[in-house]
Amino acid sequence: MKFIVSSSALLKQLQSINGVISSNPVVPILENFLFEINEGTLTITASDLETSMITEMHVEAKENGRIAAPARILLDTLKNLPDQPVTFTIDEETYTIELSSANGRYKLSGENATDFPRVPVVKSNNSIEVPSNMLARAINKTIFAVSTDELRPAMTGIFVQLNDNNITFVATDGHRLLRYRRFDVATGNTASIIIPRKAFTLLKSTLPAEPTTVRVEFNTSNAFFSFENIRMVCRLIDERYPDYENVIPAQNPNKLVIDRYDLLSSIKRISIYSNKTTHQVRLRIAGSELHVSAEDLDFSNEANERLSCQYDGEDMEIGFNARFLIEMLNNIDSDEISLELSTPNRAGLLMPTSNDDNENILMLVMPVMLNNYV
Repeated sequence: MKFIVSSSALLKQLQSINGVISSNPVVPILENFLFEINEGTLTITASDLETSMITEMHVEAKENGRIAAPARILLDTLKNLPDQPVTFTIDEETYTIELSSANGRYKLSGENATDFPRVPVVKSNNSIEVPSNMLARAINKTIFAVSTDELRPAMTGIFVQLNDNNITFVATDGHRLLRYRRFDVATGNTASIIIPRKAFTLLKSTLPAEPTTVRVEFNTSNAFFSFENIRMVCRLIDERYPDYENVIPAQNPNKLVIDRYDLLSSIKRISIYSNKTTHQVRLRIAGSELHVSAEDLDFSNEANERLSCQYDGEDMEIGFNARFLIEMLNNIDSDEISLELSTPNRAGLLMPTSNDDNENILMLVMPVMLNNYV
């Protein structure tokens, strides 16, 4: 089998799906790309058994065939080649792959393509089409709060809930919760799935800068994403997601409105002096002033600042993990934010004061008890 392809074009396609390949795969065959040629179209597949990504490109080829090509050495070779036509000559009996370029020849050992795992086919009536920029924004707004605790598998993915008039993305690690809702995507049906973190991370890095349409199909075990010449199939997390709506406090009589950048900058400075275990910063609100403070009794470090704010409610003091607040504030676009509170031992709600008409963002963060380090 032989085919000719541009080195830079092939490198671009391989890099777009290379993130799937694990550094320590379950079976050695997964260290390879699967190359399949059919009537002048090269289909390249990468997989880790849980997630598979497929891309296609046109090549010059007179015959069909399949081979598993080692990913690392192939990528490193193409990265160091100038843009030029490269001829692949494949011996399907010995699985030897020879690359011929203007610079020279390179021979590498492939593997039998029949050993490569079969990619699942999603056949389902559940499908929607979403703009790529909207999907990328939803992933960015939620993925940082996904849990890494393998003992709670449901929380290691993003919960996607389809309703008649909106689509909701939810992520939580038990300490904070992000709910991102869009009203400009009509699904026409009701369903919910949990997409693994890795799948959405790969999708986010692969989505094109120019807006396009992403088709999403899913059944009870897999989800299928397709756009341009890229396809991705991922296994869904088969667990019950926590009832997140019940966690969101309904009554929050104490409402603080403050400049997002001022609060973010203050917390960044104050957190330097916080306890290195709890990362706790204290927010004490009295009248129209917010006092931000932290202390580390082990090293006699402490710091405090005072900020102006708009506040409607009773004077109160509450503690939060500074790292969580910083991440959440970094993921809000509006100049001002609203922090809604009830009591020092109940979750606070962080929201932008101004939302796009088509989206709603709600961030929940659990307090760190003040008596933990006094």
